Amino acid sequence: AVQGFMPELGLAKENIVFVSGIGCSSRFPYYMNTYGMHSIHGRAPAIATGLASSRRDLSVWVVTGDGDALSIGGNHLIHALRRNVNLKILLFNNRIYGLTKGQYSPTSEVGKITKSTPMGSLDAPFNPVSLAIGAEASFVARTIDSDRQHLTGVLRQAAAHPGTALVEIYQNCNIFNDGAFDALKDKQQSQEAVIRLEHGQPIRFGADGARGVVRDQQTGDLKVVTVTTENESQILVHDAHSASPTTAFA
Repeated sequence: AVQGFMPELGLAKENIVFVSGIGCSSRFPYYMNTYGMHSIHGRAPAIATGLASSRRDLSVWVVTGDGDALSIGGNHLIHALRRNVNLKILLFNNRIYGLTKGQYSPTSEVGKITKSTPMGSLDAPFNPVSLAIGAEASFVARTIDSDRQHLTGVLRQAAAHPGTALVEIYQNCNIFNDGAFDALKDKQQSQEAVIRLEHGQPIRFGADGARGVVRDQQTGDLKVVTVTTENESQILVHDAHSASPTTAFA
């Protein structure tokens, strides 16, 4: 998907750079016919920040994983997001350490049984999107590797954003965490498990958009309802350009 999208940028390949850290995801620069750097564990955002700051003529992309970005690289990630330098971060999330053979990662679910947590993980997982919003990131998105159309659309929007963009990409690890995202890939299950946010469109999902998201009038919290003629006008509309994540659903 990334290889197919890159020509849309209209840039010479020598003006595109992919910087990665350590992990399965971080072999990505080898698969691109551009400049690239396979750097050190967790430090890709720091290296990319320096490059993007000193060479504003370049299109700078970071490729990282849930372990690389959210464990040893956590500080580098949040500071890159808050500084809002013009770079794009692709965070491949397979909820496992794949390169080092199947230990639990910062995004593994509670109770996850792995080689490093044989009795189940006790740690509550990070939500990369929540973390990015908390760091005041100016562009945050989530997609999945198997939906090429949606993934390409998100990449297109991230590339056009004038600042740091974080794109979390759910990606299956068929060796150490196979089936982690089956609910999102199964056509029937995904109708209830996936809410597609489109700018300017009502937030509806399910079969024929039968369910929608509204704001509770008493608490202000978001809640899911079955759409009826009586509540249809209350369904929230997504505003992708809202300055505050709390008003992105108006």
